[in-house]
Amino acid sequence: MATNSASPSATGTATGEVKTLGLTSATTIVMGIMIGSGIFVVSPQIARQVGSPALLMLVWVITGLMTMAGALCYGELAAAMPLAGGQYVYLREAYSPLFGFLYGWTSFLVIQTGTIAAVCVAFAKYLGVIYPNAISEQHWLFHWGHLGSVQLGLNTEELVAITIILFLTWLNSRGLKAGALVQNVFTFAKILALLGLILLGVVVARNPGVVAANFARFWHDFFAGIFSRGNYNLSGAAGGKTVATATIVAVFAAMVGSLFSSDSWNNVTFTAGETKNPQRNLPLSLALGTGIVTVIYLLANLAYLSVLPFSGIAHAPEDRVASAMLGVLYGHAGAVLIALAILISTFGCTNGLILAGARVYYAMAKDNVFFSGVAHLNKNHVPGRGLWFQGLWACLLCLSGTYTDLLNYVMFAEFLFYILTITGLFVLRRQRPEMERPYKVLAYPWLPALYIASAILFDVVVLWVFPGYSGSGLLLVLVGVPVFFVWRKMTRGAAAGA
Repeated sequence: MATNSASPSATGTATGEVKTLGLTSATTIVMGIMIGSGIFVVSPQIARQVGSPALLMLVWVITGLMTMAGALCYGELAAAMPLAGGQYVYLREAYSPLFGFLYGWTSFLVIQTGTIAAVCVAFAKYLGVIYPNAISEQHWLFHWGHLGSVQLGLNTEELVAITIILFLTWLNSRGLKAGALVQNVFTFAKILALLGLILLGVVVARNPGVVAANFARFWHDFFAGIFSRGNYNLSGAAGGKTVATATIVAVFAAMVGSLFSSDSWNNVTFTAGETKNPQRNLPLSLALGTGIVTVIYLLANLAYLSVLPFSGIAHAPEDRVASAMLGVLYGHAGAVLIALAILISTFGCTNGLILAGARVYYAMAKDNVFFSGVAHLNKNHVPGRGLWFQGLWACLLCLSGTYTDLLNYVMFAEFLFYILTITGLFVLRRQRPEMERPYKVLAYPWLPALYIASAILFDVVVLWVFPGYSGSGLLLVLVGVPVFFVWRKMTRGAAAGA
């Protein structure tokens, strides 16, 4: 049974939250968290998997459509329940406190903190492009050996990543205005950098010979990818199946990278309790942010295809396709320029992730399913303890050396929660028709149903192609079930004892 939304924990009244975020800040949170390092590095992996320029673009088109559809669906939930915690609250209200806890549990262990760790390590790696002698995963400050695949010690790359996490955690603990200001500045900066990359590729340095090679047989290659074998490298996963089925598998498996690059747009819902006029600004920020980023991503890939031959994209050194593109134009100086752009992008992305994530643990603590101290706001009216819990765990993930695996593990689980949350639209419309809904999703029920079907297909493909990663992600979610009941029993016992 879902909790009553009229309860004090659901109304958000008298909590001390200050409504600081306007439409611009909410939109920059959506865009700034979505744009990290992915758009600069994942296209080569996608290109190798799908095998043609047309299918490369198709992967990004489907990703963009899914992302925007999901955001429009979340807009209805955000407008109806503009409460701190966002997705945690939607799952709690649609199903039960258990489902909300499972999302928050997975978010704390991997989804949010693992993403923070990975993005900060990406920041450190690209800072190492500029200072290669000082910052490297091989430059150990102290090294105690290894435990399995985990290296024990601290290298300069990890030190930079941890420093960024601690600094941005401290900055966001100073108040929402400080975090929002950093988010606005760095989001606009990274958008300008991406627009510059697009302008260079599509207009200034467009190579007619490359364009002809990549696009002259664009549609032929598209249909060849569907009706003939050999255009992708998933024959093992699709063995024995029809070519059309193999292509669908290839496209949806390749979307792991593009969907990760377009992910975390839902984080703005975590800050609902601090958003001005959330019934209007949250749905608008979700629609505007995901729509703009989708267009930018498509144009960025068009820029790559306008400068680099398809084989040059697929086999870009270390998958740094943006660096390869600017390297063709400006040599080493181009690689430094793109490194600076990625530093700006990852710094802003990390700030948004840190700002938003702590609000989930704050909402959980108010429901007595997280450490009780996290339920309090500090003198700056932000969940300071939640920020530091999150920051310290993210630092440990940086040291573990397993952050990339953790993100792979959780992609399956994260989309499982997207499916559950958007299915919650149907549940809430049936069970609580009286709920005030200032915004209703377009084309209901077809748009939510289409998203759910696409996300289920994605999860099925990921489970098929990457069973180790997806199975581990599912196991992580399921482990949260006994943890929830133990935690609730301990909480009730402590209350009874008091």
